[in-house]
Amino acid sequence: MPSDDDVDPHPAAGAAPSAFEPAQLGPLRLRNRVLKAATFEGVMPRGAVTQELIDFHVAVARGGAAMTTLAYCAVSKGGRVSRDTLVFTEDQIDDLRRLTEAVHAEGAAISAQLGHAGLVAQNQSKRYPSLAPSTRFSMPAMGRVHGATHEQLDEVVAQFERAARVAIEAGFDAVEVHLGHNYLLSSFLSPNLNKRTDDLGGSIANRSTFPRRVVEAVRTVADGRVAVLAKFNMADGVKQGLWLDESLQFGQLLQDDGHLDAMELTGGSSVLNGMYFFRGEVPMKEFAASQGRLVGLGFRVFGRRIFPTIPFEEGFFLPFARQFREQLTMPLVLLGGINEVATIDGAMAEGFEFVAMARALLREPDLVNKMAAGRSAAGICIHCNKCLPTIYSGTRCALVDPEPPARPQPLTVRTDP
Repeated sequence: MPSDDDVDPHPAAGAAPSAFEPAQLGPLRLRNRVLKAATFEGVMPRGAVTQELIDFHVAVARGGAAMTTLAYCAVSKGGRVSRDTLVFTEDQIDDLRRLTEAVHAEGAAISAQLGHAGLVAQNQSKRYPSLAPSTRFSMPAMGRVHGATHEQLDEVVAQFERAARVAIEAGFDAVEVHLGHNYLLSSFLSPNLNKRTDDLGGSIANRSTFPRRVVEAVRTVADGRVAVLAKFNMADGVKQGLWLDESLQFGQLLQDDGHLDAMELTGGSSVLNGMYFFRGEVPMKEFAASQGRLVGLGFRVFGRRIFPTIPFEEGFFLPFARQFREQLTMPLVLLGGINEVATIDGAMAEGFEFVAMARALLREPDLVNKMAAGRSAAGICIHCNKCLPTIYSGTRCALVDPEPPARPQPLTVRTDP
C-alpha cells in the first residue's frame, strides 16, 4: 500500500479523528482506522495457502476494513500450534502473494501475525518440539515442553527474521509480532511461566530481554518498508501471571526502544485462560464435538479450567487499555468486544489511534462499510462464541454458516508431513 506523508496520525488536541477517514500507520496510509484483528482461519490444511483462506480475507477487505490480519503465521515448524499452521518459509511466497494481491485489489492492506507457539503448541507438533522459557507441563501439548537454551533462542530470532523477509517478499504491508496470549514471547514475560534463574528471568527488565530482541530483529528486517506492530498482553488473566504493574513497564520499554509503529492491546492465556480475550458463554459441547474422542473427553473433563466463563461486556479491555493510553504516547490499537460505533467513537475521543474487530466481522464482513455509511450503529454479532470451535473446520459464524465447508484444497501441491 502507498504511504502518504500528508496524513497526520496525531490530529490537533481536542479534535477527535473520525475512525472512517484515512490514517497513517508507520509507512502505511490506511483508508480508515478499523483493523481486522487476527482470527485463526482454520483453512490451511498441513499449513497450505488455500482459496478459502484468500476468500476469507477478501471478504473482510471488500467489507471496508482498513487492514486485515493473517492469523498466526509460525516462524518455524517447531513454532506451529498444530500441523495445520502456516509456516512462513520461502516456498510459500508465491501462494502468499496471491493472497496479498487479492486483498490489495479491494483497497485494503494486509498484515501477517508472526509468532512461535511455545507452550500453546499442540501434541500434533511433537515431531518438531516446541520451546518454553522454563520446562513445564503444557495442557495443549499434553506433556512437558522444555526450557530453551540461549542457542535455541538465537535460532528463534533468526526464524523471526526469515519470516519477516518472507512477508515482505510476499507483499504484506505490515507484520505483527505476537507478544500475547502466552505464546513463546509472551510466556517469557509471565512470572508464573518464566522461572529462569539466568539473565532472561527474574525482573521484568530481564524477562523482557528476549521479546524485545525479537521485536528489534523484525524491525531491522522491515527497515521502513512495512509497518511493525505487536499484539501485546496487558494481563494474563491468571493467578501470579503478568499484570498491569509490570506490563506497563514493558510497554514503556518497547516505546523507548522505538521499534514499533503501534501496539494492539490484548490479554489472556491460551495455555491457562482462553476466555479472557473472548468473554461470554463457553460452547464446551461444540468444542468437545470438534475434537477426536480422546481430546474431546479432555475438553469435557478439564475444559472449564482453560475456558472459564467470564461475562461479556462491550469494549471489555478498555479499562486496562486506558492505563496504557495515559502513560504512553505511541499509537495504540484498542481491541476486545468492539461492536458499536459509539465504542469506536469513544476510543477515538480517548486518544486511541485505531480499533480492531474480530467476531463482529465474522458475522458481518461488510460491517465497516455499513458503519461508515451510517447504515449501522452496531453489529449483529451476539457473542455466543459458537464460532470458536469452528477454527478446526473453517472459522465462521455458526448462525450464518452452520455447516463446515468442504475440505479446503492447497493452491499448490505440498509435500510437508
